[in-house]
Amino acid sequence: MLSRLFAPKVKVSAHCDLPCGVYDPAQARIEAESVKAVQEKYQANEDPEFRTRAVLIKEQRAELAKHHVSVLWSDYFKPPHFEKYPQLNTLVNETLKALSAAKGSTDPKTGEKALELIAEIDRIFWETKKA
Repeated sequence: MLSRLFAPKVKVSAHCDLPCGVYDPAQARIEAESVKAVQEKYQANEDPEFRTRAVLIKEQRAELAKHHVSVLWSDYFKPPHFEKYPQLNTLVNETLKALSAAKGSTDPKTGEKALELIAEIDRIFWETKKA
């Protein structure tokens, strides 16, 4: 009798933790754009204090970009997405590794590589939103 009393009255389901609209690869892209911009500014400036600050900011932004990609992978993308896009796990892994490389480098090419991979995640993400 108690189990019936406390049983849910309505059963609901969703493909993500909250109603859609809270996930967006743009967050990762913005942080990755900052990484690349800082890498470019680092290359254009010889001041050691500026460079020290630039490295710190770059590393923080790269970590934030990694966080946003990881959240998409763990909270937004679900089994049907991985079935339709079998490359998605590998793509996310490569993106996280590219962001780690950008985090540890002052070469803007590493930032650009991360942005290219995020753009592919973005493409897949928006395709899933249409479905």
